[in-house]
Amino acid sequence: MSNIFDLFRQIAKKNNEKDIVPVSYIVAGLGNPGEKYSGTRHNAGFMAMDYIADKLEIKIERSKFSSLCADTVVGGKRVLFIKPQTFMNLSGQAVHEAAEFYKIKPENIIILCDDIALDVARLRVRRNGSDGGHNGLKSIICQLDNSDFPRIRIGVGKKPHPDYDLIDWVLGKFSDDDIKALNGAFPNVYSGLLKILDGNIDEAMQICNAK
Repeated sequence: MSNIFDLFRQIAKKNNEKDIVPVSYIVAGLGNPGEKYSGTRHNAGFMAMDYIADKLEIKIERSKFSSLCADTVVGGKRVLFIKPQTFMNLSGQAVHEAAEFYKIKPENIIILCDDIALDVARLRVRRNGSDGGHNGLKSIICQLDNSDFPRIRIGVGKKPHPDYDLIDWVLGKFSDDDIKALNGAFPNVYSGLLKILDGNIDEAMQICNAK
């Protein structure tokens, strides 16, 4: 019986923290909405967010900021998790709406997205930088008028040959082997994210950038 009461106390404490602590970070996983795009390379950010939500025992399903969202307290910081529903090329609209509402500075906005320059399941943490040809990042940089936000890039593999259509590649489905590899990488995405939220981006790089 005491275990049940302990659980209730933990839930109450978590709810009280959410009421007191203002949102100070945004984590956005990028992708395209709809079942049609489920399991595609461009949705690696969504897939990572689903893993993180499961670890944090939250459901990213509230409709706000042109996104599905949820917020919870992580390491004493209240974090808004969003999955933009604007389609990839307009991801910045959703991120900007949330950032404006909560007055979040770019360095406290963390983006999870796919990267075709990295092998499947390879990870790369960056403090800031260009869009690298990624339309979701391009939209966010444009809307924020700033590129100084950290991102965790998730490798989805290079095109099989130079002439392969890029859109067909990023909207193509992962193979079963690729899904297995990604599932093996998501724990490092989660660990890296926790380090960034704790202000230790160098440690996040050590976790995620190593082969």
